[in-house]
Amino acid sequence: QVQLVESGGGLVQAGGSLRLSCAASGCTFSSFLMGWFRSAPGKEREFVASITLSGGSTYYVDSVKGRFTISRDNAKNTVYLQMNSLKPEDTAVYYCAAREDIYSPYAYWGQGTQVTVSS
Repeated sequence: QVQLVESGGGLVQAGGSLRLSCAASGCTFSSFLMGWFRSAPGKEREFVASITLSGGSTYYVDSVKGRFTISRDNAKNTVYLQMNSLKPEDTAVYYCAAREDIYSPYAYWGQGTQVTVSS
């Protein structure tokens, strides 16, 4: 069974940085497309970033382009989200998710990690 565990969240001032990690187990990690999503109070869950199997291609929501970077280390079964120049509007619970291919939904989710950006 696929298990995803996020870490690295916390409280940071605006303009600061955080790096989120998501460790996967119970699966062949390199066979899964990985993504990061976030959920803020009163808002729908939002796609943040995704990465292909080898890490060769990445995708971002417009609001984080140039500030966030998604990466993966298949040897460590881990996907990362480097977040720079954080803004108060980035405050949310961040979730990592996995899917088997682009035609499948994200079927596996972590428990989330809270990111709070103070102004």
